[in-house]
Amino acid sequence: MKKHILSVLVENKFGVLARVAGLFSARGFNIDSLAVGETEDPTISRMTIVLRGDDKILEQVKKQLNKLIDVIRVQDFTRKKSIDREIILVKVSVSEKKRTDLLKILDSMGAKVIDVDPETITIEEVGDEARIHALLELLSPYSIKEIVRSGTIAINKETQ
Repeated sequence: MKKHILSVLVENKFGVLARVAGLFSARGFNIDSLAVGETEDPTISRMTIVLRGDDKILEQVKKQLNKLIDVIRVQDFTRKKSIDREIILVKVSVSEKKRTDLLKILDSMGAKVIDVDPETITIEEVGDEARIHALLELLSPYSIKEIVRSGTIAINKETQ
């Protein structure tokens, strides 16, 4: 199953998110990631939706989204040049003995330490899916207590 990233401009009003999510659930499509935020125009929001499926499923989803009244435009970033990022916060239990080793790993990845207490370190990383996955692999020998992920956001590159 192929990963697809859709950027959906919608009217920024009550109930739009529920209608879009309902469209997916009614047809049995899963949303891998969903990020929503206001655009440069406060009356419009951008939904970045990540889903997995073949091209037929993608075409169905795009057609159904375009039928919704509150949807302004649907862009498919799957075959276009785009920049995508995600933010992740990871809380790791770490003993004082292993703390130096963990900090070296984080430094090599460019990850930020955003909170330290006697028993845990909280880490922030921003990057594409591969970078996030690489960090989690490096942290796997440690005791991960909690993970919070933002979901993918994406923007189209000007030059295709």
